[in-house]
Amino acid sequence: MPASPSPRSGLRSAAAVQAEIRALLEATGGWLWGPTRARYEALRDEWVAAVRDEITTAA
Repeated sequence: MPASPSPRSGLRSAAAVQAEIRALLEATGGWLWGPTRARYEALRDEWVAAVRDEITTAA
């Protein structure tokens, strides 16, 4: 799924970020160490921001 920015905020959609998180977990077999863990945490924070933006936009 391509990264689709929200017209309001420039954030990628929650679905796009979630797809990247799933791909990361699949590629690592679920083991998150060092830089992989840091990447996961950054993606998680981006996903949270995207969900909040989508909820705010929908309201």
